[in-house]
Amino acid sequence: MIICEVIGHVWATKKEETLNGMKLMVVRQLETGQKQPPVFVAADVVGAGIGERVLVVSGSTARRAFGKDDVAVDCAIVGIIDSLEVDREKLQKGL
Repeated sequence: MIICEVIGHVWATKKEETLNGMKLMVVRQLETGQKQPPVFVAADVVGAGIGERVLVVSGSTARRAFGKDDVAVDCAIVGIIDSLEVDREKLQKGL
């Protein structure tokens, strides 16, 4: 799972039947240590909104979030984070 922040949404014309009616959000990965954190599109199965921190899964796990293996999705938002606490000292030590 990847922790991300929702920074926008995507409006797209229907090109893939399995994407019909799907809500697509633009997310930015958090805490990467990179100057430019990765930004990508994820299908939203939980009703996330702009500005919320979310949990994102990818690959076959993302497709399973829809209960199908034939959905044309590589990333899916599967949870909204209500609270996030991290022990920075342990994180820096790699524990």
